[in-house]
Amino acid sequence: MNQINYNPDVLTCLANLSNDEVFTPPNLADDMLNLLPPELFCNPKIRFLDPVSKSGVFLREIAKRLMVGLEGVIPNEQERRDHIFQNQLFGIAITELTALLSRRSVYCSKKADGKYSVCEAFNNEQGNISYERMFHTWENGKCVYCGASQGVYDREDVSETYAYNFIHTENIKELLNMKFDVIIGNPPYQLNDGGGTGSSAIPIYQKFIQQAKKLNPSYLSMIIPARWFTGGRGLDEFRKEMLNDKRFSELHDFPNSSDCFNGVEIKGGVCYFLWEKEYRGKTKIFTHSGKEINSISERYLLEKGAETFIRHNEVISILHKVQELKEKSFADIISANDPFGFDIRVQGSYRRVKPQYKKEPFEGAVTLYYNGWQREGLGYLKEKNIRKNTQMINDYKVLITKAWGIGDMSRDWLQPLLVEPKSCCTETYLVIGPFSSKKKAQNVLAYTQTKFFHLLVSLMKITQNAMKKAYSFVPIQDFNEEWTDEKLYNKYGLTEEEIAFIERMIQPKDLSQNRGKNE
Repeated sequence: MNQINYNPDVLTCLANLSNDEVFTPPNLADDMLNLLPPELFCNPKIRFLDPVSKSGVFLREIAKRLMVGLEGVIPNEQERRDHIFQNQLFGIAITELTALLSRRSVYCSKKADGKYSVCEAFNNEQGNISYERMFHTWENGKCVYCGASQGVYDREDVSETYAYNFIHTENIKELLNMKFDVIIGNPPYQLNDGGGTGSSAIPIYQKFIQQAKKLNPSYLSMIIPARWFTGGRGLDEFRKEMLNDKRFSELHDFPNSSDCFNGVEIKGGVCYFLWEKEYRGKTKIFTHSGKEINSISERYLLEKGAETFIRHNEVISILHKVQELKEKSFADIISANDPFGFDIRVQGSYRRVKPQYKKEPFEGAVTLYYNGWQREGLGYLKEKNIRKNTQMINDYKVLITKAWGIGDMSRDWLQPLLVEPKSCCTETYLVIGPFSSKKKAQNVLAYTQTKFFHLLVSLMKITQNAMKKAYSFVPIQDFNEEWTDEKLYNKYGLTEEEIAFIERMIQPKDLSQNRGKNE
């Protein structure tokens, strides 16, 4: 390529606002637009809406397609452009800054009616890319529309409120006052609620999807974090709604978010979809890795007997063989969060009250395993200071951290800890058991170190967090005997192809890059 004549697309060069508000690369916007029927871009009456415009990339790429598709309908280039921008393309920016950026990308001018605007039909600065500064509606310290924390987002007039126009209204049809055929975009992902970030922050992307459906479009496509597949705060009802909706014709899954957004780490990856109002049936599911499609499957989003979306197409047949035996779930022998009642917070704060323990053992002491015990030494406390599940104290137990790995089950390995009787732990750990026999506890520990075990955990665990629900698909075994992968493969009658998938999917423990060490 002649470097002198090379004119890069400026929208490929933008730095992201944050990991929660990510600019969409032009090639990704094009991939999503490719899901739509081509004939839409030849129809001068189709209306497109990006309700969360950041850079204007979706509207810009749609305009390019309409300019080609409508050439035979409106031959005059300027008339065609004016018609498209005035009657077919609409956007709602997420901030004042992104409103200016979007107009610059779409109209080639930050003012739609400006001197350099490529559209001559507008008589106002905003054109069809609107932005109105809005404020949260507080009730009991939270926004009634998005759940934002008043303590974090109740700001001065000069500060950005992040009260997104599209979701801060009860009647979205009244706000927009027109019918849209296609809604497409990349919504903000989450809001800090004052208690943490990442997976502990409040997800809000689901609110944009739910609001978009209220407009009753013919087609809806959005790219969002994939955590909704199995987890996420406040997403249970949304997940149920999504998985039981038969109008999803395609779902594209990217376990590694960097395959879509270069340099952006979104735990659990991302996905985009096509929802069609008139479609009813199975979903065509594509799993991507880099620029390759690893697998394609046509199935319902919700497998029989499941409550979450099973991500890997290849594992469906394995799961069916496991479910045929109708064994109890391994999750049944895992404790809930904070098994011994040490998760106590300072009143009015998220700060934990550290349990009082001694560093030296004493008569009748219960050994305490806590975050950092390997560095600082075990703790010892009186049994009367243990608030719940005291019946588990005097048996053998296997402890597992409630957060482990990096959210990549091909490399993550659980590192369990077998502890003797007269022991307990803080909320850092969950308890497997208890067991009266040390041998049973050892066999349980060995089972957790099989690839078979880790594969089935991967169906639920896509972030660091791994509460007991993450182990729901793992079957209980007879722990009077030790289990190996070979025995498990034979027991469930796995084929050579299924075994090869597991061996390929789960790296050997000594080669994995596990970052979920017990502390």
